[in-house]
Amino acid sequence: MLIQARQLYQSRDLLSSWTGRNIRARYQQSALGWLWAIFQPAAQVAIFSIIFTRIVPVDTGDIPYPVFSYVAIVPWTLLASSLTDMSQSIVTNMGLVTKIYFPREILPVAAMLARLMDFGIALGLLFILMVIFRVPFFPPALIFLPLILIIQLFLIVGIGLGMSAANVFFRDVQSLLALGLQLWFYASPIIYPISMVPERLRSLYFLNPMAGILESYRDILIYQRLPGPYLIQSAVITMIIFVIGTWFFKRVEFRFADII
Repeated sequence: MLIQARQLYQSRDLLSSWTGRNIRARYQQSALGWLWAIFQPAAQVAIFSIIFTRIVPVDTGDIPYPVFSYVAIVPWTLLASSLTDMSQSIVTNMGLVTKIYFPREILPVAAMLARLMDFGIALGLLFILMVIFRVPFFPPALIFLPLILIIQLFLIVGIGLGMSAANVFFRDVQSLLALGLQLWFYASPIIYPISMVPERLRSLYFLNPMAGILESYRDILIYQRLPGPYLIQSAVITMIIFVIGTWFFKRVEFRFADII
């Protein structure tokens, strides 16, 4: 793993260039461009707000539902969009994989890094919503934001590397990923608070690493408190997933050119 990290560092110029290429390709010939980074999560929050405040009310305490859901939708969108892009990254660039040698993990990692720009843009809207709905925030707690984001990125890389490698051999991986993301969405505290999960099931519930990550985002951004112990549990599970995903990718990497 240290060798892999050194290879990525040595190829940082290529990683940076490929990340920029992904960003330009996504917004090329797009009338709205980077505004899509805001419209997608904002549209989801608008729909959820209507459903879960008017039709099936969800108690979010003193936090207005649009702010409550948006603070989780933004990191979830980073996860879902990154995994979708990463799973296709090797197959889509088969010409490079078969003709040029470079660390293959650059392709999926660059796909994820390109989505970080959307995350940053969408996160800016959160602070605007907090001002509109008069939700106070606790600036000192924001020092934990990079830590939570790093844990989430390790989770994305672990799953994304595994998915991108598996997709080379089994093209139905993308369909399975789409289904898995739908199920994972409802198994995470995005549209409902943790308090709705029965106490007896919470230890099992927090085996989902995104549960602790999303709740930690809420802790520091809207609840004005430090992350709970579930962030440590999420970090441990994340590192296990990262090691497995990275190992699998390197284990089958040499076969990419032959299969493709």
